[in-house]
Amino acid sequence: MELSDFNTLEHSEAAQILLSCAHVERWADEIVSARPYSSVDALAAATEEFANPWTQAEIDSALKRHPRIGERAKGDDADAKMSRAEQARLGIDDDIQRRLDAGNAAYEEKFGFVFLIRAAGRSAEEILESLDERMNNTPEQERLIAADQLRQIAALRLKGMIS
Repeated sequence: MELSDFNTLEHSEAAQILLSCAHVERWADEIVSARPYSSVDALAAATEEFANPWTQAEIDSALKRHPRIGERAKGDDADAKMSRAEQARLGIDDDIQRRLDAGNAAYEEKFGFVFLIRAAGRSAEEILESLDERMNNTPEQERLIAADQLRQIAALRLKGMIS
């Protein structure tokens, strides 16, 4: 989709595009209301601006739409398709899958939400290293990191959809 198309979509249609990047309604509405954008970079900057900070409830809403790293997202909606594409590039073998499953379980037990990391540009080993490192964080630190990862994922997804 061209940026000019995004700039002229009905409010609800443009919001749906944003919600597929991060399921946070206030954030999507604010970005749509601030149109038109002069460049994709300006739009990406707005995704960061309006997402910082996200409330705890907004973070929870966005996290609920993300599968565990190493799991195939279910459904045919846009965010599930993007998640599958992002994770498909990881090249996960049986050993890595076993380690991810164990790490995901330990993470969720400690923090109470899914481990989230921007997979784009990272190898499966890098993700596992990050998962191990992040297990040393406090819940408060980890929520901040998860929110930052959500922002990065949303910006990358949007840049991938709009040119």
